[in-house]
Amino acid sequence: MKVKRSIQNGGPRSPSKPAEGEIQRRSVLQGLGALGVSVAFGNSRNARAQSGYDVLVVGAGVFGIWTAYKLHLAGKRVAVIDSVGPAHSRASSGGESRATRFGYGGAAIYSEWAWRSLSDWQALSERTGLPIFHQMGVVGIHPESDESYAASARALRERKIPHRFLSAKDLRSQYPIMHVSDGEAGLLEPLGGALMSRRAVQYLASSLAEAGVTFLSGTVLPVGQEQASEGALPAAMTADGDRIEAEQFVMACGPWLDRVCPEAMEGRLFVTRQEIFYFGVDARSTGKLPVWGDLPYYGFPNLEGRGFKVANDTHGPIIDPEAEDRRTTEEGEQTTREFLSRRFPSLAAAPLVETRVCQYENSSNGHFVIDRHPGLENVWLAGCGSGHGFKHGPAVGAHVADLVAGTVVPMAPFLLSSKEVRQKRAVQ
Repeated sequence: MKVKRSIQNGGPRSPSKPAEGEIQRRSVLQGLGALGVSVAFGNSRNARAQSGYDVLVVGAGVFGIWTAYKLHLAGKRVAVIDSVGPAHSRASSGGESRATRFGYGGAAIYSEWAWRSLSDWQALSERTGLPIFHQMGVVGIHPESDESYAASARALRERKIPHRFLSAKDLRSQYPIMHVSDGEAGLLEPLGGALMSRRAVQYLASSLAEAGVTFLSGTVLPVGQEQASEGALPAAMTADGDRIEAEQFVMACGPWLDRVCPEAMEGRLFVTRQEIFYFGVDARSTGKLPVWGDLPYYGFPNLEGRGFKVANDTHGPIIDPEAEDRRTTEEGEQTTREFLSRRFPSLAAAPLVETRVCQYENSSNGHFVIDRHPGLENVWLAGCGSGHGFKHGPAVGAHVADLVAGTVVPMAPFLLSSKEVRQKRAVQ
């Protein structure tokens, strides 16, 4: 099995026209049983003494795994190390679903990256036994006068990304389950939808493992200038005393980035607790409702029968991702039901069928960190997804691979120097 180059330019393509040269998989590996750590991580090696890698990627979440993929396409000898495995339950890339959309107000770089990433998600989805991308559309509900949505529409129009505004009357007609007041409107992005997050990361990891990327099991110890040799990191050390040598290192450690790179991050990472609730609904009750956003809430219809998902995007309390208990609170459920009573009144008393506690790994301003380590010239940081990073995984991976190759320079929004030690943004 070879991992070949997927479409990189020109935006997404029609899912009905598979392009040549994308991820190929034997039919025996199709289906849920092939997804996950059974191939990619269950058969990984202990780190021990390893050398000869061009790049060691630390972290097997969405940023790390797409970076490994793009580096592998570029012909690099790549290893990925993670202490647990791809998209595990405490990882920011864990859980079942993420939204992908293209409207980002005035933050045009994210519109560009989300759009560019879509073709990779489509290609990946076509090669699995179960879908990774559900093109069900995304609608954002907002006051008619909301300037951020007008800015989103301008960015979408400039990039020729399909979209349209829906009036309150349109919303009521198309989505009768939704209560909509006069003066409200919606921005519909029909090519957006839902990404099956855990499935995507674990499938891509298993594909890379078959293609020859090395997966290692271990916890990487903190790196800093004290380990430098002529300004570079010669090797990463694990908690078990193993040494892994590489020419370059990518630290894509999610909520653990500040632990692995404490000197570089210096309090610039804010890990917050986020609660998610799934409510039991009839398969027909949500109709053609797409993924929806109604800030600070967002959610999904009855995706793959998991229930009606509702989450609050407001940043929760700061937590330790290693030690945090993953049970939701009564207060969280109550405020969620209060929201349902306003926007989806027929679901306000729906039974609770599942809950989840995840985390956001926030920067001070909501922008990612993708930059060189200030004290180690061959170490790159890729993190601070800030609650909206998953959809951008392919574009992030491509950018980091280009940084490693030296063909681009770090971009201003993602510079470490632009991040502060005081969190300024409470909702994305």
